[in-house]
Amino acid sequence: MASVFKRKGSDKWYGSFIDHAGKRKIRSTGTTDRRAADRIAHKWEADAALRREGVIDPTVERVAGEASKPLTEHIANYRAKLTAGGRSADHVERTIKFIEQICEQADFARAADISAAGTHKYAVAMKERKRAARTIQAHLTAIKSFTRWLTESGLVARDPLAGLKKPSPKTDRRHERRMLLPDEWTWLRTATLRGPARYGVAGAERVLVYATAIQTGLRSNELAQLKPGHLYLNGEAPYITCKAGSTKNRKDAKQYVQPELARELASHIANKRPTAPVFKLPHLTDRAAMLRSDLEEARKAWLCEVEAGSQEHAQRLESDFLTPINHQGEKLDFHALRHTCGAWLALAGEYPKEIQRVMRHASITLTMDHYGHLLPGKEAEAVTKFPSMLGHQPRQQGTAESEVGRGRATSARTPKNDSANDSAQGTRWNDALLPAATDCESPAVQLASRKSLQHSTLCDSLLSNASEDDSRPARTRTWDQGIMSPLL
Repeated sequence: MASVFKRKGSDKWYGSFIDHAGKRKIRSTGTTDRRAADRIAHKWEADAALRREGVIDPTVERVAGEASKPLTEHIANYRAKLTAGGRSADHVERTIKFIEQICEQADFARAADISAAGTHKYAVAMKERKRAARTIQAHLTAIKSFTRWLTESGLVARDPLAGLKKPSPKTDRRHERRMLLPDEWTWLRTATLRGPARYGVAGAERVLVYATAIQTGLRSNELAQLKPGHLYLNGEAPYITCKAGSTKNRKDAKQYVQPELARELASHIANKRPTAPVFKLPHLTDRAAMLRSDLEEARKAWLCEVEAGSQEHAQRLESDFLTPINHQGEKLDFHALRHTCGAWLALAGEYPKEIQRVMRHASITLTMDHYGHLLPGKEAEAVTKFPSMLGHQPRQQGTAESEVGRGRATSARTPKNDSANDSAQGTRWNDALLPAATDCESPAVQLASRKSLQHSTLCDSLLSNASEDDSRPARTRTWDQGIMSPLL
């Protein structure tokens, strides 16, 4: 039975009762009235009995209690979850910031308050402020990952944002990057080597940075965290490694480089301490400006190559060669060097799966979205391979094709059960479709050309004339047509 009592130094009554699990619980009733405290304690005991009998589901009740807690408590726990999962500090801070912004703007004070309608209004407000679709998608991804964690952790009964759709960045892409053309790289490399130090980085070191970014596809922060111990440059296939802590996908990376670049990198790090960075890069916000400054010098050298005032000089002035923004509005920043890596691989005809591995994309869809338009078309080449795969050689117009046409025309006029005509027709088809063995490299075709084609008679049920049975739909008249099958 439930009972109430007072503790020393407290004016409020405490209630003692047996919970649904059979354990004695003691709670403060929060009142100084003895009668009110008795009613509260007996209510606790009655609820415990209902839970023991299954009338009240303890799990549902616990979830309801968690959903009523302040969101600040759940957000703090979610931050700890992201940190323990190995997410970078920048990712954690950015995700929590987006969640807090949405909760503040949509007036979500508790987990139970989160709704698709309120989140949708926030997304519409961002769109009205001319925010890009990719920015809106990042905010919605953060809040959807948060509610999914709440559901999986049993803190809410269901995911309130499970049906919320995120906008596609393709519909409103604000920042399109362009690749560096191979001819542009030649001019950029020369101008950078001859140029002065920029942002505390010498020209020769800047060339190594750009070349490494293009050949490996490493991101800016990954290049900045490289140490001499991450470079393996003495083997036949030199490569650079990045530890999982510095990569975006939190996986170790192994990127190969050309032997020429490997020799230059080996000379560059020869006198560096093992813990020193390989490259002395400026602040993250200055790296794009450093590249564009070198690009500007390269364009000046390219323009000065021809006589000022000439027609060619006027044409070069109108060209977007070595410009930060091309005629399509695509921009060249430091991350565009990584984009150049994937674009050059696509132009070289590499398989999309290999490009995905080099670029370390999570899915082949991402690779095809970025570089699919650069891959050379293989459809026409693939179709030309069918004759050799089928054991044929391409027919010459007016010879084989005409023979086939005449053969079919003859068969259409062949009387029923005319075996002599069928035999002659089979000979013509054999000559038309199968070339001489000396003209074809396929072993199957050579064997077929040496052995005659035998006929197999069609099923008798298909030889009947439709006009003989009025109960069936009318069909085209058939005759005893032989099917040629090579004995391989």
